Amino acid sequence: MARIVVLGITGEDGLWVADLDAGTISQAPAPTSGDLKKADDLRKTGASVIKGVNFAALATSVDAVSGGFLDVSGGFLDVSGGFLDN
Repeated sequence: MARIVVLGITGEDGLWVADLDAGTISQAPAPTSGDLKKADDLRKTGASVIKGVNFAALATSVDAVSGGFLDVSGGFLDVSGGFLDN
């Protein structure tokens, strides 16, 4: 089974396709019809569309990920001064 994820980032118009098995990511052509177009239109209005993925978080850099950006004390998701306060 191929492990392919379609991603959209808040504030950006385009979509990305990540092929986890090949280790590649590329910009997807803009969908023009079908369910992917409907989902893309929804996300552009601020909705989160999630199917088959149970965790996703935008990071500022690769170093932030490997440096514990999800740590409870002072990290990316720290409610007392971290990412979620912004």
